[in-house]
Amino acid sequence: MKLNTKFGEFGGVYIPEMMVAAMETLENSFIKYINCFKFKKELNQLLNVFAGRPTGLYLAKNISLDLGFKVYLKREDMLHTGAHKINNALGQVLLAKYMGKKEIIAETGAGQHGVAVAAAGAFLGIPVKVFMGEKDIERQKLNVYRMKLFGAEVVSVNSGSKTLKDAVNEALRYFITNVKTCYYLIGSVVGPHPYPLIVQKFQEIIGKETKEQILAIEGKLPSAIIACVGGGSNAIGIFNEFLDDKNVNLIGVEAGGKVKKHGKTLSNGSIGIFHGSKSYVLQDKDGQIKEAYSISAGLDYPGVGPIHSFLKNLKRAVYGNATDEEAVDALKYLCKTEGILPALESSHAIAYLLKNKNNFNNNDIVVINLSGRGDKDVNQLIYADSDLYGGC
Repeated sequence: MKLNTKFGEFGGVYIPEMMVAAMETLENSFIKYINCFKFKKELNQLLNVFAGRPTGLYLAKNISLDLGFKVYLKREDMLHTGAHKINNALGQVLLAKYMGKKEIIAETGAGQHGVAVAAAGAFLGIPVKVFMGEKDIERQKLNVYRMKLFGAEVVSVNSGSKTLKDAVNEALRYFITNVKTCYYLIGSVVGPHPYPLIVQKFQEIIGKETKEQILAIEGKLPSAIIACVGGGSNAIGIFNEFLDDKNVNLIGVEAGGKVKKHGKTLSNGSIGIFHGSKSYVLQDKDGQIKEAYSISAGLDYPGVGPIHSFLKNLKRAVYGNATDEEAVDALKYLCKTEGILPALESSHAIAYLLKNKNNFNNNDIVVINLSGRGDKDVNQLIYADSDLYGGC
């Protein structure tokens, strides 16, 4: 059995020859263990008792009253380590253990993926090394400290924009030179095949739970599902179960940054090759990757998962954006209306809903994937208040 390497024209395997054998081994191992009763039982137990699944589907009553239609939040922020990243981290660390790998490496932007991998590695007894851009280390100090508490080594990357893109580059270089003993644990639905499919599989539990919960509560499917998109793992995680439900609108929200040129890979990007696969990317006319920017470190990435490029071209999902200021305002809105502090990443999805509220009526049901909590962003928010509003 072999997995499909492409999502239409997107995806594929664009990697150095020395990585090919490792990707083939990874694919074969994934196919073997994802269908293994023992592996599935152990993973489900970890998701339940270690991560805290299932997560709630929460009716945001105050927001619903304010906007005039029902708004539900899928509470991935309630998971151990604070975000949906733990779903994929547990799946891939367990896979690495079954494969007999001696070390796990990962890249991280906002730090949530790094924290999740560090926690999973500590629990399952495999050393973890996390590559993180120098800029992201500065703005996500809390998560850097958490990774170190879990025993991970955090490697500062000071090349390029010193953000997620460059952390991925350094992680790939390390992986190539340690390919036999090292497992590279990619945190989103990006990278060469089979990573996008592996991450999608380990995140699909979000959508499975959401469909079961909304049908139990409302007796019908939602009108729309909204999720933020950087690489796109939380978005495809909740979208996946609804792809065949054509009456459910799927909406991804990218980072709009501060000015017109920032971010919005699916809106402003063009098709190219980046980090081992074909997708929409931010690039110049010569194919050189442009720097992205967002107040949210987890959305500060000039590419996007090939599955989202495919869904965009297929017109099965639509992709909008929210600016830094809109995201910060949305974060504060959720805090003040529901007493919930969302991550800056998730706040982009809230922001999209607020500025497009007139597109919904009182019969609509909207589900937002609250992919992470905002404790990690408090220092960044203090700075944002000064930068955007001239102080608290």
